Amino acid sequence: MIQNTGIISVSGLIITWYNTIEKRKRERNMIYYFSATGNCRHTAKRIAEAIGDRAVSIEEADYNLILEKDEVLGFVTPTYFWELPGIVRRFMSDAEITLNGDNYTFLISTYGTTPGCSAEEARKVLAENGILLDASYSIKMPDNWTVWFDLSNPEKVRMQNRKADDAIRKVIERIRKRDLGNHQKPRAPYFVKTFTDSAFESARKTSNLHLEDTCIGCGLCAKNCPVSAIEMKDSRPVWVKEQCELCFRCLHHCPKFAIQYGNGATKKHGQYVHPET
Repeated sequence: MIQNTGIISVSGLIITWYNTIEKRKRERNMIYYFSATGNCRHTAKRIAEAIGDRAVSIEEADYNLILEKDEVLGFVTPTYFWELPGIVRRFMSDAEITLNGDNYTFLISTYGTTPGCSAEEARKVLAENGILLDASYSIKMPDNWTVWFDLSNPEKVRMQNRKADDAIRKVIERIRKRDLGNHQKPRAPYFVKTFTDSAFESARKTSNLHLEDTCIGCGLCAKNCPVSAIEMKDSRPVWVKEQCELCFRCLHHCPKFAIQYGNGATKKHGQYVHPET
């Protein structure tokens, strides 16, 4: 019997190559997102599905990207203290992204009270990296900063997410039309960073976080921390860095709600994870 393993192997490579090319044709863009409790992931995935895109967490992303002509580049980020999270700012600054003419770059900031100056901050950071930000949008969603925001009422949270989905649909249409400009509302001028920076730096201190006796030592918080600020020691989480991203992923994903922040308001205001996470 004649063995055709070489031919079969080559055929398999050709089929794999063809499928990769076809998938690349269908997914002609890139949306980067950072999400601690699911809002930005949900937003990025919805937009990606609508415009034939790929949505990738910046925690898993390749820092090298080459876009072809007419392709779309998007960033979806939460708003922390009226500005960009540090992890998003660093990615925008450090990623090696090559544009090839007629590309469309947009930012979406999710927020609870205001997207603040996140659009202008992103514009400046991206410009330093040689990237022109064409448009900025904002989506109001349940804010996981439960020091202030009370998310203990499930029906109220459901209504907020329904309204957010309506807003996402409107933003999708604007992206399809490639609208230009800063459409974020109610935004704040860039100079507010003079005041918010110091407040944010203080709030990010891990000494503000504490552990309750209900902890079962599962290690989920340490495993999921985006900046490895938590380590498990004697089956208990310990914050090993002076500051973290303040994303509250540890607090909201804890199966026993054993992680709290500050004076106890977070305990009263509940946990939150987007329902489609």
